[in-house]
Amino acid sequence: MAKKDHLKQAPKTVKIGIITVSTTRSTGEDKSGQWMKRQCEKEGHEIVDYRIVTDDRHQITKAVSASIDIHKPDILLVNGGTGIGRTDVTIEAVSPLFVKEMTAFGTLFAKLSFHQIDSAAILSRATAGVIGDTAVFCLPGSLKACKLACIELILPEIAHVAAHLRN
Repeated sequence: MAKKDHLKQAPKTVKIGIITVSTTRSTGEDKSGQWMKRQCEKEGHEIVDYRIVTDDRHQITKAVSASIDIHKPDILLVNGGTGIGRTDVTIEAVSPLFVKEMTAFGTLFAKLSFHQIDSAAILSRATAGVIGDTAVFCLPGSLKACKLACIELILPEIAHVAAHLRN
């Protein structure tokens, strides 16, 4: 089926969960998570879950699983903990849960990042995959990176992705 056919069947409103991974941010200080929340609502989508979880592999896995099991989002945006530092464990916590990987996401995000931050783009391990009926995007925690990923990649395809997962 062509993209235009999928878009005809695509939902107008997509259910979205947002998890910010940070040991230091509170809701008021979570610029990335709050921006994604506002932007998704502005585009007419429903935020079904928003939470902040500490940089702990077990806690991240638990939060992702709980969000999917309880709130059943079409899309789960996880921001923070995707770098190469000792406490950056989001990828290790989430990727083992993937039943399918969306391998093009990381590649495209790195390409877009390179145009903004040059060779520092190699430090990001942004990734995406499917857990159950939910597409999960793991993004860097910076506001600039979240805006780039959401505006250029995720939001333009969000209904298309949801349509595939709902079938």
